[in-house]
Amino acid sequence: MASSAAPSLPHIRLLATGGTIAGAQTTGGRGYQAGKFSIDALVAAVPQLATLARLDVEQVAAIGSQDMSEAVWLKLAARTQAALDTPDIAGAVITHGTDTMEETAFFLNLVVRAEKPVVLVGAMRPATAISADGPMNLYNAIAVAGRPAARGRGVLVVANDEIHFAREIAKTDTTQVGTFNSGHRGLAGLVNAGRLHLYAPPVRRHTAQSEFSLDGVAALPRVDIVYAHAGMGRELIDATVRAGARGLVIAGVGDGNLGAVPLAAAAEAAKAGVAVVRSSRTGGGVVERNIEVDDDKFGFIAADELNPQKARVLLMLGLTRTREVRALQEMFFAY
Repeated sequence: MASSAAPSLPHIRLLATGGTIAGAQTTGGRGYQAGKFSIDALVAAVPQLATLARLDVEQVAAIGSQDMSEAVWLKLAARTQAALDTPDIAGAVITHGTDTMEETAFFLNLVVRAEKPVVLVGAMRPATAISADGPMNLYNAIAVAGRPAARGRGVLVVANDEIHFAREIAKTDTTQVGTFNSGHRGLAGLVNAGRLHLYAPPVRRHTAQSEFSLDGVAALPRVDIVYAHAGMGRELIDATVRAGARGLVIAGVGDGNLGAVPLAAAAEAAKAGVAVVRSSRTGGGVVERNIEVDDDKFGFIAADELNPQKARVLLMLGLTRTREVRALQEMFFAY
């Protein structure tokens, strides 16, 4: 569907995947069903969008983002790229659930080849809730995507009047509208009722400068995450190897650490050809090489600044290009 806004306004492609922003509360309780409303219904609920852009809308999926999958990622990336390759499209906005939004945003940040803005947007309250946050978030996201100043900054996420870089954003609270945080390098900017205040651009490689391509990629390599804890054994690591994982991300304690028993299992997996990345479950900080764990000896990869879920995304894409540990490590330093 195309809107009837004035031709002088920027032309934005709006791609919908569902999520809480399109959710409807169930009768008589706090629960809700994600993805219940179509993208046409969301747009109709915010008539002020017509003052910002000419919108084309497309329903790519209608799911809660806990059900986001690599197959949907591939479809969404293809539809986003097709939109941005259209000459008169100024940018793309993607509605998405908040649970896995940071992973989808980072995936698109690595595979979409364009300088044009790509903005993900969601909500913490369903569309039928009192004081739903979705309408203003959507308004702000459209405003950001339509501004030339947002070009070249990689994939962005708009929520709660904040603009986040895809690489930096993390969900940090189960229910609060201010759930998103960009701890390492800070916000990309602020957006107040459609008015932008942009900060410094990102410093790591993304989008148009990325080496990753989905050409000929029908499925992504399997990469699992194993959460470390006190008293951990080797069973979970062994299980991922038996299940055929080509990569393994350890959500390690502290600086990406493991106890002696799981460390031996991870070293055996690496020796067998499984790419093993050490990240941290702490939610912040840098996992550096060869601090408490001898990465050179064991053939491990240090996650640098990436949390476990984003390390998984980068490792999957890295494994579409190489299995060489040094080359994979350089990707974690570059992206």
